[in-house]
Amino acid sequence: MMTILTTGGTFDKIYFDAKSQFHIGESQVEPILIEGNVTIDYTVESLLRKDSLEMTDDDRQLLCEHVKASSAQQIIITHGTDTMSQTAKALAAHGIDGKTVVLVGAMQPARMRVTDAPFNLGFACAAVQLLPSDIYIAMCGQVFQHNNVKKNLVAGRFETEIKSD
Repeated sequence: MMTILTTGGTFDKIYFDAKSQFHIGESQVEPILIEGNVTIDYTVESLLRKDSLEMTDDDRQLLCEHVKASSAQQIIITHGTDTMSQTAKALAAHGIDGKTVVLVGAMQPARMRVTDAPFNLGFACAAVQLLPSDIYIAMCGQVFQHNNVKKNLVAGRFETEIKSD
């Protein structure tokens, strides 16, 4: 069985016209999976409802402990894109062994007409079933290992981090 942990981020943002700003709403994971006719066994658990810029070290610790304690071998984490790579590195530092963990997010909220959320979630569902045990980020149609990824803010995408010697 696959476990999907939700933490908020753009994936679950809702726009309130009266307030002219976004807020984190109910998780959109289950409706997307139902609409996509996904038939694999999965559970969805909401851990946090935060923009990733508001995530603290305590939040990351909670997430790491939850992943370690989970009986699932395949775990997807929906996460805001701004600090997704930081959380992936934190998970790796906590020694999450024997599990395939894939972090995924969206550049546009799932509730928007034009969004990458359903594609990214479907891609993460495939990735978590096919990849060997490790921590990954699945974004922009690519899979990145936790220690070799960065968000390109200018281009609005994830890419391989080029490390200098």
